[in-house]
Amino acid sequence: MTGEQKGTVLVTGGAGYIGSHTVVSLLEAGYGVVALDNFTNSVNSSKNESVALKRVEEITGKKVHFYRCDLLDKDAVERIFKAHRIDSVIHFAALKAVGESMSNPLLYYKNNMIGMINLLEVMDSLGIYKMVFSSSCTVYGEPERLPITEENPTGNVTNVYGRTKYFIEEMLKDAVRADPKWNIIALRYFNPVGAHKSGRIGEDPTKQFTNLMPYISQVAIGKKDVLTIFGNDYDTPDGTGVRDYVHVMDLASGHVAALNKLDKEHLGLKMYNLGTGKGISVMELIQTFERVNKVKIPYVIQERRAGDISSMYANATLAERELGWKAVHSVDEMCEDFWRWQTMNPNGYKTDQANGHH
Repeated sequence: MTGEQKGTVLVTGGAGYIGSHTVVSLLEAGYGVVALDNFTNSVNSSKNESVALKRVEEITGKKVHFYRCDLLDKDAVERIFKAHRIDSVIHFAALKAVGESMSNPLLYYKNNMIGMINLLEVMDSLGIYKMVFSSSCTVYGEPERLPITEENPTGNVTNVYGRTKYFIEEMLKDAVRADPKWNIIALRYFNPVGAHKSGRIGEDPTKQFTNLMPYISQVAIGKKDVLTIFGNDYDTPDGTGVRDYVHVMDLASGHVAALNKLDKEHLGLKMYNLGTGKGISVMELIQTFERVNKVKIPYVIQERRAGDISSMYANATLAERELGWKAVHSVDEMCEDFWRWQTMNPNGYKTDQANGHH
């Protein structure tokens, strides 16, 4: 990589799963990074450092300026902006568990909506208008037609987590209408899986999690007895739900592509799907994981979960055409990379907490 510095990005939720992987790609692309996180969805060490970001520094040989900070604390957010010359923001920080959002909606609305408003107000006051926002394919609800393009209607969302993403998108539309200085890309992620190929960083869920790949992995390593498949009577080839699984490093490169676009061009607000364009069923993912990693995944079938939809996969040609981005990692790689992370770190990042960093 050239030594050319491309400006400094503030990454909110930078210690999280997608955040930490994206920081690797940003540093490798020549951006400076300031990260903040409140450790709601990520593991911290005793000194208010992020274990994941320490490892990112190891992987890249570059420094990350890290702050423990909550976006609901607007003064703290402002102090971070004032301590650095920040050119743009990538906003990952949000609560993201679908089930929890249904049982505790106000927490989700408060955290996700007000966090975003505080961030936008601080940016506006300092004349910073470039942002990449983590949206989600959940904004599409149960799609009428597949694959899903950015033109598919949004708003008929099946859960509170997804509604916070939808409301924020609507809020961004209004903000841009009122002040055309904003230059924002909202990336609608499909289903992020996998890990950095070093095996040093990966997904380490801190809550009772329902993401499929970590669950499969926990069963494979013996931490859970059996995988629960929710519903095998969907209108899909094998009856299990179909999703568009995208490698987290492909997502990471999508953020770099989005930033490059904002650096070159004024878009106002533009939405892009980030996915592979290919649907994979729950059963196919399990079988691929077993084959690639030579493990057995015992499973049981239960009733469908409320709010789950049958099939969902992206048309990602707009991102390819306008951002020059395309998902390149296969499902085999997603399974292999996640298993490498899991076997190298059977307890996730937690071992680092007890005894310093190594």
